[in-house]
Amino acid sequence: MEVEQSEQRQVTRLCIQCGLFLLQHGAESALVEELSTRLGLALGMDSVESAISANAIVLATIKDGHCLTSTRKNTDRGINMHVVTEVQHIVIMAEHNLLDYKDVEKRFANIRPLRYPNWLVVLMVGLSCACFCKLNNGGWDGAVITFCASTVAMYVRKLLTQHSIHPQISFCITAFVATTVSGLLLRLPLFTNTPTIAMAASVLLLVPGFPLINAVADMFKGHINTGLARWAIASLLTLATCIGVVMAMTLWGLPGWA
Repeated sequence: MEVEQSEQRQVTRLCIQCGLFLLQHGAESALVEELSTRLGLALGMDSVESAISANAIVLATIKDGHCLTSTRKNTDRGINMHVVTEVQHIVIMAEHNLLDYKDVEKRFANIRPLRYPNWLVVLMVGLSCACFCKLNNGGWDGAVITFCASTVAMYVRKLLTQHSIHPQISFCITAFVATTVSGLLLRLPLFTNTPTIAMAASVLLLVPGFPLINAVADMFKGHINTGLARWAIASLLTLATCIGVVMAMTLWGLPGWA
């Protein structure tokens, strides 16, 4: 009996660790619930029940009528689909009896988020914003302005993130920098006739698209509280971005995005 309870305790810990990995790195609530349940069933549990909120996860396993419950606090670690994919692979392998709970524990311990070099992220974000400007009739001159502004802004955002600045403050400062750089470049004689869409495109890197998509998905799939929390966080980030843009426009007397 003690051996069975010890094994159930280990499986319970692995199930909630599985859910926590997913929740921390941007997975939707339905996927968190599904994979943690599948892992528990694959490792021999009779039933797995979980309750997910924006900042915590509660999970219980039932085996031969014996119930164990565990709670973990959730800390946002940024969107990283590499971690989500790795967890999915581990769960699938456990379902096919290729891993037992000890193997799963070792695999979880070896999960490391994939991080691209900062210079590559900054460069690709600048290029993507510039491409959006060009596709929306901003011209090549507008694309150049957008590339410069968004590249500088993304570099600033990376620096603020490394110093653990609050996300709302980070978004506000980044939006201020992007709008300032693009707006002042538009004042140069070389860019007199450049469309102001370049200013709008330079702050696209701050659009919280993934949290908004997850928020809608959560609410559609019955996780109302988590969906509303994610929607509120995304809305606050959007508000912080707008404040940064308005501050830059007001300070430097820049034109609107007409």
